[in-house]
Amino acid sequence: MESLPNILLQIVFWLSVLGLAHSYVLYPALIRYLARRKRNNREVYDSGDAPGDWPHVVGVMAVHNEEAVLEATLTSIFATAYPRDRFELLVAADNCSDRSVEILNRFKEKHPNLTVREFPGRNGKIRVINQILGEHRVRLAGKGDYALILCDANVRWAPRLVAELVQHFKNDKIGLVSPNILDGRREHHGIADEEDAYINRENAIKLHEGILWGRMMGAFGACFAMRGRLFEPVPEKFRSDDFTHTIRCFELGYDAIVEPGAIAHEDVSEDIWTEFGRKRRISIGNMQNLERFWRFLLPWRAGMATAFAFWSHKGLRWFGPFLLLGAFGASAFLALSSWFYLLAFLGQIAGVVGASLDSWLAGSGTHLRPLRFARYFMLMNLALGIGIWRFFTEDQAGFWEPPKRVAAGTENAALPREAA
Repeated sequence: MESLPNILLQIVFWLSVLGLAHSYVLYPALIRYLARRKRNNREVYDSGDAPGDWPHVVGVMAVHNEEAVLEATLTSIFATAYPRDRFELLVAADNCSDRSVEILNRFKEKHPNLTVREFPGRNGKIRVINQILGEHRVRLAGKGDYALILCDANVRWAPRLVAELVQHFKNDKIGLVSPNILDGRREHHGIADEEDAYINRENAIKLHEGILWGRMMGAFGACFAMRGRLFEPVPEKFRSDDFTHTIRCFELGYDAIVEPGAIAHEDVSEDIWTEFGRKRRISIGNMQNLERFWRFLLPWRAGMATAFAFWSHKGLRWFGPFLLLGAFGASAFLALSSWFYLLAFLGQIAGVVGASLDSWLAGSGTHLRPLRFARYFMLMNLALGIGIWRFFTEDQAGFWEPPKRVAAGTENAALPREAA
C-alpha cells in the first residue's frame, strides 16, 4: 500500500499536468469542435442601412516616442473606407521627445478629424487615454451610441477594419469586438515564428469563445472596438486595459466577440528578451485584473460558461509557472520509487536542457524549431512567475518604455498579409 505522501505527490503531479494540458491543448480543441457548426453574430449593419444609421467612430491612441512606426500607422488609419464625417481620431502624445508630435501635426493639417493632445511629463498609456476621453466625453455623448477603437501606435489598419468591427454594434447585446491581429513582417527572425504561432492560436481561441458564448476572454490590447458608453476609466496603476474593458462588458451584461474579417497588422516580436519583459509586465496586469475580477472564476457568480472560459483560457495559464513547478517537484520525488515518474522527470529535464541548448545555438545563428519552442515556452512561463512575484512585492507603475520599433521601409517592415 502506498504511503500518504506518495499519494499526495501523485495528485499534485496529475493535477498540474492535466491543468496545463487542458489550458493549452484540450480546451482549444474542445471549443473548436463545439463551434464548428455555429455562426458568429449576424445581426449587423450592412449596405442596406443608411449611412446615418452606422455609429460615429472615435479612434483613440496613446503615443510615446513612436516616430519609427507612427507615419505608417496614421496613413493606414486615414485610408479607412469608413465615412469621414462619422470618424475621428484622438491622439494623446505622452511626453514625446522624438519627432512623434511633428508627424502628428503634419497629419493634422491634412485631416481636420484628427485631434492631438500633448501631455507634459510621463503619464503612461492608461492615464492619458482616461484623460483625453474624459475631456471629450460630453461632446461624444451627443454623437449617440458611438463606438471607440482603442489601438496602439504600431498597428496598421486594413481599409475595412472600422466597418468590420462596428457592424456588430447593431446587435444590442454586443459590447466589444476584437479584430483578427495578423503579423506584418516580411521575414521572420529570432522568436518571430513562435510569437506568430501564439497570436494565431489566440485569435482562434477567442473567435470560438465568442461564437459559443459571447465570452471572448480578453481583446488584444493592440486594437479593439467597444461601445463608447461602456468605457470606464481604468485604474492608473493597471498594466493592461484590454482584459479590464472586456470583463467590464460582462459585468454590464454585454458580450465580447472576434470579427475575423476585421484585419489589423502588428509586427510580432523577434527578440526573446523584449518579449520576456513584455510578458512579465502582462503578468503583473493579469494579477491586477484577477484581484479586480476574481468572482468571474466562480460559476455561481459569473455563470457556468464565463467561469469555464475564464479558468480554461486565463486562470490555469496565468498560474502555469506553479503547475510546471508542481509537476517537476512531484515527479522528482516520485522518481525514486517509480519508473514512470522517473521518465516524466527526465522528460522535463530534457525540456530545460533543450531550451538552454537553443539559447547557446542562437549565438551561432542555428535555429532548431522544437528547441526554440521549448525555450519560448519555458521563458514565457518564467516571465509570468516573475510578474506574479513582483505584483506582490513591488509598487506598480502604470507605464513603461515602448520596445524599439522597426521603421517602415526597412527590410523587416510590415508587409500586410491576407487573412487565412
